[in-house]
Amino acid sequence: MDTQQKKALLYAVLGEIAEVIEVRRQAAPESSYVSQLLHQGEDVILKKVIEEAGETLMASKDVEKSAQGRLHLIKEVADLWFHTMVLLAHHNLRVDDVLMELKRRQNISGIDEKASRTQG
Repeated sequence: MDTQQKKALLYAVLGEIAEVIEVRRQAAPESSYVSQLLHQGEDVILKKVIEEAGETLMASKDVEKSAQGRLHLIKEVADLWFHTMVLLAHHNLRVDDVLMELKRRQNISGIDEKASRTQG
């Protein structure tokens, strides 16, 4: 698989997850974890994102300590991304919106980008 194919596959995976989140938004809360989160509201979703962020940070500290450390970090980041995508869906945003913002920033120095946020 060449680089372009890998990029397309990775983008497709994010798009598929976003679509599943949208479908499950309409499901009964008792039948879908995503629906439960979305029906419980922003505070519950935010708590879950914070929890997953903390678990990601702790997993990062363990990467060098065990053979499973890298896999644990990967799994925690996946959980964080997923729950962040649910948060985006709560606000009627999609992963595409974030990807477009990252694309916009791609050729901008981090220092310049950060400075532009404090001037507005």
